[in-house]
Amino acid sequence: MSSRNEILSLLREEEAFLSGQELSRRLGLSRAAVWKAVDALRREGYEIEARTGLGYRLAAAPDALTEPEIRSFLGETAVVGRELRCFGELDSTNNYLKTWADAPDGTVATADSQTAGRGRMDRSFQSPKGKGIYLSVLLRPPLPPDRLPPVTALAGVSVCAAVERVCGVRPGLKWPNDPVLCGKKLCGILTEMSLEAETGRVQSLVLGIGINVGQGPEDFSPEVREVATSLLQALGRPVSRPRLAAALLEELDRAYAALLAGDLSAYRAAYRRDCVNLGKTVQLIPFGGGERETAQAVDVDGDFSLVVRDAEGRERTVRSGEVSVRGLWGYTE
Repeated sequence: MSSRNEILSLLREEEAFLSGQELSRRLGLSRAAVWKAVDALRREGYEIEARTGLGYRLAAAPDALTEPEIRSFLGETAVVGRELRCFGELDSTNNYLKTWADAPDGTVATADSQTAGRGRMDRSFQSPKGKGIYLSVLLRPPLPPDRLPPVTALAGVSVCAAVERVCGVRPGLKWPNDPVLCGKKLCGILTEMSLEAETGRVQSLVLGIGINVGQGPEDFSPEVREVATSLLQALGRPVSRPRLAAALLEELDRAYAALLAGDLSAYRAAYRRDCVNLGKTVQLIPFGGGERETAQAVDVDGDFSLVVRDAEGRERTVRSGEVSVRGLWGYTE
């Protein structure tokens, strides 16, 4: 651990002032090294009081997606987040992990902004600096590909659980994978899988998640503004990004353990409870063109596919790779 991180850790632990001499003694550093580390922390946005005869005290921490800030809220996880890399800017957190050939299972990459964030169907995901949580998790599950379709749904449930823990309000889920608040999209989720050509064995699965935290309407393009919201807009108050990121990693770790154990019953129940489409009339929009259909969304099956009923009472199952779902009159309604 660097001297900067060691000093930050000690200042977090102490509510009272810590003298430069005491910091030097505990860490085996010179007084000059302590001062340089404190100065570096201040330049990163940490408010550190200094009083003659008393020393230093941490007054406030920045709302930053850095490893020290996320880990200050992060409990023990079995896999997800053991390796955590945080960047000021990336083209895409998914792209970063896909190019890291030997990244261990559960590696997480975060970025304060993305220049080429992506959603499903190669749509752009707007990722303004300092406004959202943009992170990806690389998983190496020892499972066949046909066991992995639920991963995106598990991520959606994990986002809802993390937001509920930190904010006290639980988003809904627009099938198949969009957490929503106030009828608008709060989060984007993109899953990308790599298979070994000769055997079909899963090499890696990269799960990208972008949560809108502090955006105002002006941070979205006009077309996105119609369907997107942020926690700030929905709740009317700021939300700590590192606290929410840590809660999300803990929830994803639990979901990954359930996937490996093959017991998804609790996640299916949570998904059905959170799905805002069930019991409503929806539009089915085929990918690649074709006529829109109107149907009643009646259930989510064991693979998290949507069961719909047409006007003649016939039921069928649609999958996320086949259609997009919208409400009859808007994004969810």
